[in-house]
Amino acid sequence: MKTTPQDEVRSLRRGGCSTMLRVLSTHLFLNHRLHPGLLELAERAGAQAVEIFAARQHFDYASREDVAELAEWFRSSALEPFSMHAPLYPDREMGRAGAPALNLLHPEKARRIDAMDEIKRALESAEHLPLRNLVVHLGERDDAWSPRTIELAITALEHLGAFARPLGVRLLVENLLNEATTPEHLTLILAMGHLNNVGVCLDLGHAHMTVGTTAAIASLGDRIVTVHVHDNHGAKDEHLWPGDGAIDWKSTIPALQALAGPPAAVLELSSAVAEPHAALSGKIAQAFSRFA
Repeated sequence: MKTTPQDEVRSLRRGGCSTMLRVLSTHLFLNHRLHPGLLELAERAGAQAVEIFAARQHFDYASREDVAELAEWFRSSALEPFSMHAPLYPDREMGRAGAPALNLLHPEKARRIDAMDEIKRALESAEHLPLRNLVVHLGERDDAWSPRTIELAITALEHLGAFARPLGVRLLVENLLNEATTPEHLTLILAMGHLNNVGVCLDLGHAHMTVGTTAAIASLGDRIVTVHVHDNHGAKDEHLWPGDGAIDWKSTIPALQALAGPPAAVLELSSAVAEPHAALSGKIAQAFSRFA
């Protein structure tokens, strides 16, 4: 049986490599259509994998042609489509034209169903792209914590998990800036729902703005599968280059590396910090070097 470049990369990881997988989120290119040229840039910068950000203006997951184009490219590349970030809006304007955000915890059932359907539509691309993980948001910034929150969160994760499992995709729930997704509450949701197959994507920027990065790592522990790596100054979710904000990386990185299974380091930068492509490769490689 012929092996692909991706098979060789996965084989090396199964062999016990303890370093953190270097993943670039395509969020950096959010204002551009995702095409093979951008994936090649990620590969040249030292990324071993990418997290595809499912926004229709960037990656139109409902387009057979767009999905097929990426699938063909990945078949001949060592770069892996490690994960997908679930869509946050159903339109191409990220809600600026009035479309409501996708909210799996919305009090209105119709809104929850719409959100579920759109996320499943994006997940269907895993029939062609060998994705391993789907990063999911629970709620929006102002969503509070309540017994109802637990019920809705467990229902959403069970439903999405049943859809994702036959596609070989694992759900990863992300800590946000709302009460519903603090590290403590995420741990409670997963435990009460017996959701042992659901992991956590620890967003370090969000953790820094709330409980602190090392406290979040200690709380979530070995449930952490990936970390969204970016920086901020504590007041706004800026998605800056690591080191350009106020996160204490000297304590954060060792705490991550001390976990039983080192999580993947997913560099998730704002498109606002993007520079000319000729300069980006060096900056991405420098950011990854912090986790070597």
